[in-house]
Amino acid sequence: MNRTSATLLLWAPRIAGILVAAFLGLFALDAFEGRSFLAALPAFLVHLVPSFLVLAVVAAAWKFEWIGAVAFLGLAVLYAVMVRGRIDWIAVISGPLLLVAVLFLVSWKRHAELRAR
Repeated sequence: MNRTSATLLLWAPRIAGILVAAFLGLFALDAFEGRSFLAALPAFLVHLVPSFLVLAVVAAAWKFEWIGAVAFLGLAVLYAVMVRGRIDWIAVISGPLLLVAVLFLVSWKRHAELRAR
């Protein structure tokens, strides 16, 4: 594996996790619909909880990729179970979470191979 692909494999899951958190954070903006800033602020913060959870997983997985693989897979499955029957929602939310889980899994496997040498 050349240096460019190794660097990409290292950073792709971390950046993708941050992007998923930002994407989920966009959904919190609906808290401001028709309300003043101060009235909507508590609802906005509650709507940001999923983004903060994803960021916490990325932070935990920064050094230990297996944590990211397991946690992102768990979040994807949990969301799919919560909204069962809404295949469009599952694709939009669980899909990116599953992708990040796979990226962390591949990164973890690659680094485990390198440590074994």
